[in-house]
Amino acid sequence: MAAAALRVSGRQLSQHSGAGAPILLRQMFEPKSCTYTYLLGDRASREAILIDPVLETAPRDAQLVRELGLRLLYAVNTHCHADHVTGSGLLRSLLPGCQSVISRLSGAQADLHIEDGQSIHFGRFALEIRASPGHTPGCVTFVLNDHSMAFTGDALLIRGCGRTDFQQGCAKTLYRSVHEKIFTLPGDCLVYPAHDYHGLTVSTVEEERTLNPRLTLSCEEFVKVMDNLNLPRPKQIDVAVPANMRCGVQTPPS
Repeated sequence: MAAAALRVSGRQLSQHSGAGAPILLRQMFEPKSCTYTYLLGDRASREAILIDPVLETAPRDAQLVRELGLRLLYAVNTHCHADHVTGSGLLRSLLPGCQSVISRLSGAQADLHIEDGQSIHFGRFALEIRASPGHTPGCVTFVLNDHSMAFTGDALLIRGCGRTDFQQGCAKTLYRSVHEKIFTLPGDCLVYPAHDYHGLTVSTVEEERTLNPRLTLSCEEFVKVMDNLNLPRPKQIDVAVPANMRCGVQTPPS
């Protein structure tokens, strides 16, 4: 009973990231690729993690880390992005001690490779790693250890999902990943995606499993929709993917 009460209390606290909450959360936006970058920090220890940094906005992110008096431990990537170059490498130079992180299944280089079921710790908090492939084989979702927040990358977007027509994508795999690894989280778990193209910033697991127009379909219907999107090729893919395969260990521009 006491353990349950502590868990509920912890979830209530972490869902409020304002001045008095133990966890600090900042959501930043990069307009060219419509990418969200997330800064998570423990207010007590000052240790922090940055999720999905973008090369062009890495100086902004580093400045915010300094202004808030944080120590960035990791610059983590939800997957090998095709629409922007990761800022992990530059952040390693701007903030010595920061390590780049990506899934081992991505095939990309990094200081630290992660796998399903592991956790990354910062202060009193941790991000649980849930493999959520389908957009790419190396996609992961980061879930705060009290299950109040999920950083879903391109696997689950707000009222949408990542495309599956390149980088070894698979619609059936994506459907199963989201339903088994994300939709099983508590309904009030906040969903923070890697991108949004309509000005939305956050959703919940319950909203997406009941309102997402693609992922409320049957698996067979979902595959048909994803196979017929006919989307244009990402503009930066020929530059971004090779650079991101050197995820965070590339020599940053001078």
